[in-house]
Amino acid sequence: MRVALLVLRLMCLAWLCPVTRLNSSHFPNKRRHKEVYIGENMKQKLGGRVDLKLKKLDSTKSLLIKSEQLLRIEDHDFAMRPGFGGPAIPVGIDVQVESIDSISEVNMDFTMTLYLRHYWQDDRLAFPSSNNKSRTFDARLVKKIWVPDVFFVHSKRSFIHDTTMENIMLRVYPDGNILYSVRITVTALCSMDFSSFPLDTQNCSLELESYAYNENDLMLYWKNGNDSLRTDEIVLSQFFIEDFQPSFGLAFYSSTGWYNRLYINFILRRHIFFFMLQTYFPTMLMVMLSWVSFWIDRRAVPARVSLGITTVLTMSTIITGVSASMPQVSYVKAVDIYLWTSFLFVFLSVIEYAAVNYFTTVEEMKKLKRAKIPSSLNATEAMVFDGCYHDNEIDLASFPASSPNTERNTQSRNSTVSGPTEGTRLHRRRPLKHNLSFIMSNSYMIDSYSRVLFPLAYLLFNIIYWSMYT
Repeated sequence: MRVALLVLRLMCLAWLCPVTRLNSSHFPNKRRHKEVYIGENMKQKLGGRVDLKLKKLDSTKSLLIKSEQLLRIEDHDFAMRPGFGGPAIPVGIDVQVESIDSISEVNMDFTMTLYLRHYWQDDRLAFPSSNNKSRTFDARLVKKIWVPDVFFVHSKRSFIHDTTMENIMLRVYPDGNILYSVRITVTALCSMDFSSFPLDTQNCSLELESYAYNENDLMLYWKNGNDSLRTDEIVLSQFFIEDFQPSFGLAFYSSTGWYNRLYINFILRRHIFFFMLQTYFPTMLMVMLSWVSFWIDRRAVPARVSLGITTVLTMSTIITGVSASMPQVSYVKAVDIYLWTSFLFVFLSVIEYAAVNYFTTVEEMKKLKRAKIPSSLNATEAMVFDGCYHDNEIDLASFPASSPNTERNTQSRNSTVSGPTEGTRLHRRRPLKHNLSFIMSNSYMIDSYSRVLFPLAYLLFNIIYWSMYT
């Protein structure tokens, strides 16, 4: 019985096997047709749109892979410089200055945007080409090959522009020559000398140097000599660019040796018109305004004192404003000399009135002591609003008059004095006390002399100042 069941099962299996083979032979592409059918249905549902982004990524990736294969990047160690172990590799530099964005006197730095281009030859990247055309790549391939490690000496901040992509270009020629260009904004130190500020001229420089390779491994040089530095039309608000000049030199470090260094030198001459309007003209007007007090009556104390104090405070404000916009240097600047000398003129005008008022008061007090004041004249009537006595309020009629006898005695004394002999000359010196008494008795003359001396002295100072700094 068991044998009969086993035989029956074997017969069934033998009958089913040809049917299975027939089905598989008649429909070999059934799965593939199903996938095509599904794809067509999705394309109809999406209105014929295809995911182009995926196709673009796939094509870019395949193109990059093909470029790496063409340049045989995987076959070489690009951590080493070209020609390692041999002579120094020459790297030419070409710079185009796009703009000078800012110049700060307080921080003593400048900000510049430029195109930095490197030229060198790497035989490892040579490739066959039937038409001898170069190939251009972006920043993705730059990270896989050797590039010069040029940096900016004395730079404070720098960055590579990355809108909309990193501004990096790599161009490889069939013979292995390479052009590597990058757009950079750098803020670098500029040691400024403000001894002639604001009539100064500043010399600034941007310095380029290899960080790791000394002169035995890498030689930096200007690609086209003086024509390697080009500039666009640059206009600055406070400076006029007189000259752009490239130069080169060597820098020595005690631990690593000598390095090639390239310089971008430019000369900046400051525009003076802004400071004439903001500093010099207001200062001149304040000094001339202080001279107005010389024409005001010396007994008008409130008018002359208020005018003097106003000019002094205004000069202090101008000096403070200029100092706030300048670095704290330990030497005297040209603008400091002008401001402080002008401040001295304003201050002396105040001191001049103090001397005039003092001498006037002292002289009138002496006259009051020698004079006989009527009993009907009280203190209120004898003094004016400024606390000084008027000359016409003093009773000069009460002074003792000289008698005829006194005049005769004086004449007789003069006649008894023998005259000088022929050939001799007498010199009479007036003592200092006498001169001081004369000035005190004629204090109004101080204002008269000041009206002439102050403008002449200030004019002489301006002539010397502008002839020295311009």
